[in-house]
Amino acid sequence: MAFRCSFDLEDDGQVLFEEISSVRKVILNRPAKLNCLTYEMVVQMSRALEAYECDPAVECITLKGNGKAFCSGGDVKGVICSSGAGHWSFAGAFYRSELILDYLIATCTKPVIALVDGIVMGGGAGLGMHAAFRVVTENTVFAMPEASIGLFPDVGASKFLSKLPGSFGEYLALTGARLDGGEMLACGLASHFVLSKDLPLLEKSLCEEGPLKKSTISDLLNRFAQKPNLKENSSFRRLEIINRCFSKPTVEEILSSLENEVENDGEKKWIKDAIRSMKSASPTSLKITLKSMREGRAETIEQCLTRDYAISCHMLRRSMHRDFYEGSRAMLFDKDKKPQWDPPKLELVTDEMVDKFFRGLGGNDPYWVELGLPIRSGQTMARAKL
Repeated sequence: MAFRCSFDLEDDGQVLFEEISSVRKVILNRPAKLNCLTYEMVVQMSRALEAYECDPAVECITLKGNGKAFCSGGDVKGVICSSGAGHWSFAGAFYRSELILDYLIATCTKPVIALVDGIVMGGGAGLGMHAAFRVVTENTVFAMPEASIGLFPDVGASKFLSKLPGSFGEYLALTGARLDGGEMLACGLASHFVLSKDLPLLEKSLCEEGPLKKSTISDLLNRFAQKPNLKENSSFRRLEIINRCFSKPTVEEILSSLENEVENDGEKKWIKDAIRSMKSASPTSLKITLKSMREGRAETIEQCLTRDYAISCHMLRRSMHRDFYEGSRAMLFDKDKKPQWDPPKLELVTDEMVDKFFRGLGGNDPYWVELGLPIRSGQTMARAKL
């Protein structure tokens, strides 16, 4: 399978770092690319976070993006191009670094405030949703659409999505449904809703406030916070139906339940959208996603990220299936939106096939080693298990 690849020659300025008083600002700065994460950006942010955590002058860290996106995800096209050309070391290094960055944010001993003003998807959700404070606005659009390209919601999504009420996390993971800022606040993905126009003053107030303990930050955010109205057609208002359908043990049963709901009331557009999305996604990815979500409920962030890395590497190696490459071809490269999944139907994807993706990498191949998260302090490790 060949991909027509081109690379942006960007070096400096993809991430901006600002120091004001006791606040350290990390600003994603690829607005033309919706702040899509490159390997260089991930490495720069990890180094900065590690330095900030050790610096006694730093009291809190903010994350935000320039332009109309917080972060649209990781550089999937770059990973696919490198892997397709046989450069496995880059693909492995990119995913490893991205998940380690997510872990540093999730376990940081200094409060991290994600100012999610705009699009946040995939790898961007890994940055924002692991922060201690997750501020959204009327411009925020959240989604985890990975199954549509033969991948699965990784970056610790099985941790932060499994915390949501009922089976709402399964619904988001399997359908790639979009949420606005109000819906994110209602379901618990966001901690605060602030109007976009008020964010500059919020940032200014953070830099003037002190000392910035967690309780102080919470009080300050509450002063700016709004209570948005949850739109009438929000899927979160249909949590009873979602729980009834997405709590089923298999993807096949979930789809069957959704189809039964449509038969009972054909005006439920959100259900039709969910069915359409799931039927167009990779059958293997859907089953991996459901298993990952169910396991994530009882696991620590370390376990979730380690599993995410193993599954991603199995997909990149193409030793079990090629859906990630085929989905990327159809949706990101050729854009014909007609992926040929293999196997093409849910009933052809067996439990044994799915279980193989959850096994450790093993072997002596230097390109495919276990994740190896950094050792954190006892206090941080305890927080990570919450």
